[in-house]
Amino acid sequence: MSETATRNDRHLTIDQLTTAIDSGGIDTVVVAFTDMQGRLQGKRLHARYFLDIALEQGTEGCNYLLGVDIDMNTVAGYAMTSWDRGYGDMGFVLDLDTLRLLTHLPATAMVQCDLAWPDRSPVLQSPRTILKQQMVRAAKLGFTAFAGTELEFIVFEDTYEAAFEARYQGLTPANQYNVDYSIVGGTRVEPLLRDIRNTMYSAGMNVEGSKGECNFGQHEIGFVYDDALVTADNHAVYKTAAKEIAALHGKSLTFMAKYDQREGNSCHIHLSLRGIDGSVVFWDDGAGKRTALYDHFVAGVLATMPDLTLLYAPNINSYKRFADGSFAPTTIAWGEDNRSCAVRLVGRGAGARMENRVPGGDVNPYLALAAMLAGGLHGIEKELALEPALAGNAYTSGRPRVPGSLRDARGAFASSEVARAAFGDEVVEHYTNMADVELAAFGAVVTDWELRRGFERM
Repeated sequence: MSETATRNDRHLTIDQLTTAIDSGGIDTVVVAFTDMQGRLQGKRLHARYFLDIALEQGTEGCNYLLGVDIDMNTVAGYAMTSWDRGYGDMGFVLDLDTLRLLTHLPATAMVQCDLAWPDRSPVLQSPRTILKQQMVRAAKLGFTAFAGTELEFIVFEDTYEAAFEARYQGLTPANQYNVDYSIVGGTRVEPLLRDIRNTMYSAGMNVEGSKGECNFGQHEIGFVYDDALVTADNHAVYKTAAKEIAALHGKSLTFMAKYDQREGNSCHIHLSLRGIDGSVVFWDDGAGKRTALYDHFVAGVLATMPDLTLLYAPNINSYKRFADGSFAPTTIAWGEDNRSCAVRLVGRGAGARMENRVPGGDVNPYLALAAMLAGGLHGIEKELALEPALAGNAYTSGRPRVPGSLRDARGAFASSEVARAAFGDEVVEHYTNMADVELAAFGAVVTDWELRRGFERM
């Protein structure tokens, strides 16, 4: 990035950051990367240290940050990080294109990072690197990728501390009935939603709007599509900031894929390719229809969906969301504006795009976008034929099913030739181990459901 160019006029240049630090307007810089679980991890640096030292030299963090479970426990099975290897450091490589203000925090800016080894080679298992490599692959074929993520969450009146003490049960949702598209329902939570929308706009995101969803207290804030890497960067910042802003309002919110027996939190991902010159490649205006390239891309995403579902649904809980008649897909099919399908095609002309309805709110956006690109580019390279659109109810269509459990998805990913060709053995083994860790952790737990059913009656 040059000292004057930014992603848009709400991102910061180094000159602007320097002026703000010199005047006392900024005293803290968050240096963060996105981990396997999709969380921002990193450090808060004093702004003067950031300018004088970190801006040129970067900073570092322990490589266990890409080898822990959700509870930050060190776990076995990762080739890149272990006690035998000594848990050394990774370098945080600043991407100054991501420099932004965080107006919900006092005098704070943020920059996002790539990860590198001491010899400056990239950490291949880093989610951001995985996506960037698929974008390079697309560029070699003459394409750039644009995407938008639609991330749902459920708002509760309880603080995070109170929710923890209640073991996340019996919480009070911000709405007591289905508020899908409800203006009144949205107004109930508008102080929080407005704060999130405006804070994210100030942080450089192009906010579309917010709307109610089906579950009690469930809402969505939408953002305008952008370059796929920009979208993933923004998604990671938004997800963290939304939780922080909810806490400042004395509330809590969750992005988990399935909080209760009602509708889960989805993260529908819209994706399209353009030519490197910005030309439309998914639509033939003269013929008024999809291009063969578009069909090959969608066919590739569908063909690889069983193999790559692990990157769309990375947790045990992810698979609870796949329920018939729930607006979450259960079958691998595509349709024209058909919300019962795993892949929904919408738009015409420059707006023609595919919507992947498999990911939930717990998805890592870098990994999901990388998987969609890997699948779609596989379809283009192999010129895969697109099956006819499904008309009607995909839930009762008899089409092949989306993997029904993390164990099934893990097996398909580990044995996938397409995944290994696209991502490399190191990445496949790394994320297979992540699934193994999650499966082992869940397998060791006696759940409340088991206790209620079995303590006295069995």
